[in-house]
Amino acid sequence: MGNREDLLAGAKRCLYEKGYGRTTARDIASASGVSLAAIGYHFGSKESLLNLALIEAVGEWGGALAAAVARADGGTDDPEERFVAVWDGVLETFVEHRGLWAAQFEAIAQVEHAPELKEQLSAVQKEGRLGLAALFQGLPAVLDNETELARGMFYQALLAGLAAQWLAAPELAPTGRDVLRGLRLVGDSVPRTVTAA
Repeated sequence: MGNREDLLAGAKRCLYEKGYGRTTARDIASASGVSLAAIGYHFGSKESLLNLALIEAVGEWGGALAAAVARADGGTDDPEERFVAVWDGVLETFVEHRGLWAAQFEAIAQVEHAPELKEQLSAVQKEGRLGLAALFQGLPAVLDNETELARGMFYQALLAGLAAQWLAAPELAPTGRDVLRGLRLVGDSVPRTVTAA
């Protein structure tokens, strides 16, 4: 790897170990084995490097999520049991990637004071939503339309909410079966519009 790649790898390690707000440029240089000056040369600033590292790390977590969904796909033909298995698998990814989720929440809390971070996170929203819509349906890709974006937004909200609950108290976080039960309860309480024939 070159200095740029080493810096990105070091920044990702720091995100997992120290978080977004506590990582210093010296931490990244030390973790990557690259000089401090190389951060400015390759990325302009520590913040630009950390932002890119965060986005890349989330993409890598997407691979772990895809593996969890694939395991659930092979386990049962029952859609409800598959749903439970998928969300239990999501919880398992939180264990391995706890530092990343904590860093994401830290970063999100700072977006009002970090326009560059806000812009970068906004830029990947649509792609992330379409990716989640495809992933949870077991498809390689979905159309870029309102339906799939809405589906992706729902999954994104569910993931973030589950992650927040798990980070705060893993022993109290909902299981896949709890998520299914909640989805049923909410779905049953939403009034349906009846159209005249």
